[in-house]
Amino acid sequence: MLWPKSTGKPTGLKKAYPATPFEQQPVTSLKRVGPKVAERLAKLGIFTLQDLLFHLPLRYQDRTRVHPIGSLRPGAQLAVEGEVERVEVKFGRRRSLLVSLADSSGRILLRFFHFSNAQKQALGRGVQLRCFGEVRNGPNSLEMVHPEYQAVSSGATLEVEAHLTPVYPTTEGVHQLTLRNLTEQVLALLETEPKGLTELLPEPLRQGLAMPDLRQAILYLHRPPPDAPQPLLLEGAHPAQQRLTFEELLAHQISLRELRQQQRQTRAPALLGDGRLRRPLLAQLPFELTAAQQRVVGEIERDLAEPVPMQRLVQGDVGCGKTIVAALAALQAVEAGLQVALMAPTELLAEQHLRSFRQWLEPLDLNIAWITGRLKGKAREAQLERVAQGEAQLVVGTHALFQDDVLFAGLGLVT
Repeated sequence: MLWPKSTGKPTGLKKAYPATPFEQQPVTSLKRVGPKVAERLAKLGIFTLQDLLFHLPLRYQDRTRVHPIGSLRPGAQLAVEGEVERVEVKFGRRRSLLVSLADSSGRILLRFFHFSNAQKQALGRGVQLRCFGEVRNGPNSLEMVHPEYQAVSSGATLEVEAHLTPVYPTTEGVHQLTLRNLTEQVLALLETEPKGLTELLPEPLRQGLAMPDLRQAILYLHRPPPDAPQPLLLEGAHPAQQRLTFEELLAHQISLRELRQQQRQTRAPALLGDGRLRRPLLAQLPFELTAAQQRVVGEIERDLAEPVPMQRLVQGDVGCGKTIVAALAALQAVEAGLQVALMAPTELLAEQHLRSFRQWLEPLDLNIAWITGRLKGKAREAQLERVAQGEAQLVVGTHALFQDDVLFAGLGLVT
C-alpha cells in the first residue's frame, strides 16, 4: 500500500449553505463527496460536518518520527526509512515479493503477498523508501507485511507528520484516507470559523473541572501532538475525551430530568392501599424483611400513593429478595381496587414467579391468572375472560400479557 500523501489544509467548502449553521452543513458540501461517498458515510451515521467532527478515532499511529531499523522490536507500529538492497519474488505456498530495506543501523524485510509487476519494478535496488507498518518476527529476520510506503527522491527530505495519525471506525467502501481527508477539511474550517461549534458548558463550570472547551477538545482528539499520552487516549481517560463524555452524560441527565417533569404532569390513579392484604402476608412469611427491603418497600408505597405514574427500577443480586418487594407493591394496587400485571422475560422465570405468588397470595383469597404465548385454545380464552372481567386481580406471564387480545378491567400496576 502506498504511503498516504498529505493533502495539506483544504480551504473552504465545495458548496456553501449560508442559511445553515457551520456544523449542520451536509457532508456533500465537502470536496470529493458525491452521492456515492455520502451514501457510504451515512452507514457510519455521518450526514453533517458536525457528525464528522464527532466521529472520533479508535486509536492512533505514530508517524511523527523515523526510527532506526536496528532499534525495531516485534509488535511495534512505526515508520522507518532506508535503501532497497535486494528485491526477489519467492514461490511457495504463497507467492510473495520480498524487499530488503537497510539503513546504517540494520535491515528489515518488507513482504508483499499481493503485488503487480509495476510495483516490483518501482521497488528496485537503490530506491530510498519511507515505510510504516507493524514489525513482526519472520523466518530469518524482522519483517513488515504489506507496509505503507513512499519513495523518497534522491537528495530530498521527506517531512514527518506533525501529529499522531488517527485511525477511525470505518465501513466497507470508506477508506481511512478518505475519512482523514474529509475530517481535515472540516478541521481547517473549524480553525477559521469563530462560531464553528456551539459551546454548551458554562466557562466557570469548565474551569472548575479543569476541562478544555469543545473546540479545543475536538481539535486535540483529531490531531494529538507527538508527545500525547497514547495510553490515556486508548483508555478514554484523556481530559479532552472526558470533556466530551461529561457533556454527553450531562445532556442525558438533563433529558431524563425533563422527561420526569413531563411525567409528573401526567395523571394516574393514586393507589392508596389500606394494608388489609399486606399485613397478613408479612405475618405469614417465614422470614423478616431486611432493612434494605423495608426501605425500598416504603419508597414504592409512597410513589404508588402519588397521583402521577411511578417509574422505578429495583436492582439486586439473584436471591436478594426482589420478588417479595414486587408482591407487596402488587398487593397495594389490589387493595386500591386495581389489577396488577407481572411480566417475566421467559416462561421459565414466569412459572417460578407464579409458584411464589400462588404460595403467598392464594391464602389471601387473591385470584391469579396465567398468560403466555404457549397457552392456547379454550385454556387461553378462559384466562383472558377472567382478566377482562376483573376476576383475576394479578396476571402473571411473559410479553404475551400485552398482545391485542389481552384486555384488563382496570390495570393499575405493571411489574
